[in-house]
Amino acid sequence: MQRADLEEVVEIEQHAFRSPWSRQIFLEELERDWAHLEVLRERQKDGTSRVVAFVNYWLVRDEVHLLNIATHPDRRRHGHARALLGHVVDFARRHLCRYVTLEVRRSNQGAIDLYCEFGFQSVGVRPKYYVEDQEDAVVMLLELPGGQPEPN
Repeated sequence: MQRADLEEVVEIEQHAFRSPWSRQIFLEELERDWAHLEVLRERQKDGTSRVVAFVNYWLVRDEVHLLNIATHPDRRRHGHARALLGHVVDFARRHLCRYVTLEVRRSNQGAIDLYCEFGFQSVGVRPKYYVEDQEDAVVMLLELPGGQPEPN
């Protein structure tokens, strides 16, 4: 993701989340060494391309933490989130991570189903995690074989 992508990413964010992140938060994420922001583009009929989905994740030691993944409402159900999630899991494997973790709204069954397809398992609940409506978050974990060994 580049600064030039911010307007499109913020638009997707506003459609996807009840408490969307601001442009400023994305700018701050772009400055963090451990933060990774990726966009997925589609070529348009006029030859230009537009951002149709994005993902934001952190690499922290031997773990990848998925913060955000979203697709523009006009382009949902085209495999974009699946492709980005696959990218994140591949990134974690290449970096010899042991885990990929995330939180997801308890009511977001479509996302939970997608994460389960990749082998994520529910490992806990964060009660009232989403402050705007007090909804619980399901904590999900993907354990990756061949990650870095635990320090002694």
